[in-house]
Amino acid sequence: MIVNHPIFTRWPARYPDRLQLFSLPTPNGVKVGIMLEETGLAYEPHRIDITANEHRDPAFVALNPNGKIPAIYDPDGPSGRPLALFESGAILIYLADKTGQFLSTEPNTRYETLQWLMWQMGGVGPMFGQVGFFNKFAGKAYEDKRPLNRYAAESARLLDVLDERLRGRDWVMGADYSIADISLLGWVRNLIGFYEARELVGFDRFLHVKAWLERGLARPAVQRGLLVAAV
Repeated sequence: MIVNHPIFTRWPARYPDRLQLFSLPTPNGVKVGIMLEETGLAYEPHRIDITANEHRDPAFVALNPNGKIPAIYDPDGPSGRPLALFESGAILIYLADKTGQFLSTEPNTRYETLQWLMWQMGGVGPMFGQVGFFNKFAGKAYEDKRPLNRYAAESARLLDVLDERLRGRDWVMGADYSIADISLLGWVRNLIGFYEARELVGFDRFLHVKAWLERGLARPAVQRGLLVAAV
């Protein structure tokens, strides 16, 4: 199979018949790694080193004009035509539809699942990311702690929403593990791990979230997916 996209001038495909993933194990990046491992789709990962500004390489920007990871190139897209796709939420929906896994086809359940995916994309990701900046990275040195306190309080509120949702449920959608869970696992893990904000947001009071996170991280595909494109 001949792949004809500028991305492959910089990151050649060894297995051009496989779905190509361009990513890094960030909270957004691991979503797609986990999904691919859960579905069993054949794929080839490519590490995009954002610390070396590889996400700004013209070849990568040709794949994702927004210059962010993750992004995919599927040589066997809809109708058999190649598809380049960015935005982790869009990729999760695409892979769920492609494989018929982790997203119900029953309309009410499907839209409710997508509702929680959008909640993660619009709330959890941005808020937890700001906590990471102000608690772990450059913002930590700011004397004015009001931004940190604001984002920490909002992150705690979001955790409370998730905790209530998980009351009496194993997964966000109940008995069925879905892309809603996949979208959230990396972010919650990062908040209390890499971002070192466990005490800041009072994480240990969210008992249902704690149990859900443990269940999710115990899944073998999740463990593998967390390491995709790590090296």
